[in-house]
Amino acid sequence: MARVLVVEDEAVMAKAVTTGLRRAGHVVDVAVDGHAALERTGIISYDLVLLDRDLPFVHGDDVCRAMVARGDPARILMLTAARAVPDRVSGLHLGADDYLTKPFAFDELLARVDALLRRPEARAVPVTRVGDIEIDRARRTVSRAGAPVELSVKEFGVLDVLAGRAGELVSAEELLHLVWDENADPFTNAVRVTMVGLRKKLGDPPCISTVRGVGYRLGTDGAGEAGETQ
Repeated sequence: MARVLVVEDEAVMAKAVTTGLRRAGHVVDVAVDGHAALERTGIISYDLVLLDRDLPFVHGDDVCRAMVARGDPARILMLTAARAVPDRVSGLHLGADDYLTKPFAFDELLARVDALLRRPEARAVPVTRVGDIEIDRARRTVSRAGAPVELSVKEFGVLDVLAGRAGELVSAEELLHLVWDENADPFTNAVRVTMVGLRKKLGDPPCISTVRGVGYRLGTDGAGEAGETQ
């Protein structure tokens, strides 16, 4: 699962790409112009930005330049209707990591996204271990004490966040922000429901503890509390 920003001013295109990426398990936000793209990338750490080149207010080229200049670690996949070789070359020279011309097949877009996310610089250590729990981010698999654990996309995302912050408390609000997208209802009980399922699948001894009203913590010392926090 990756955090992706789709920067596209064509509503139909933005919806199609966003829907496809979410079905593939990614967390996706949308910006409809260059100014909004710079604001979002300045606040949120994205793994990948799908950047339309012809944007209102701030051109996609300028968004790319600004992200590269400030050292933004996000991979940039530039999208454009321009098919000429010089256009593609100039986009790559701006600092984009890849370039895809419109129209394109979604399968090709997804393949390019996956290829960019496989680059070591674009992702964290692929295997995380916390006690007897092992999380392979590249293969999207989880095991506990050597036994595979089948998780939903959101359960995997929650566990991945908790494992990356092992020993630290992570609030429900932060989990909602990191694992769901920006349109998630802040009053939803999605985190609580997902946590119930995750705990059940991970089994005993309990490994996710709760400080009520504060957040969740992953640890495998068997001291996890079975309660939930809102």
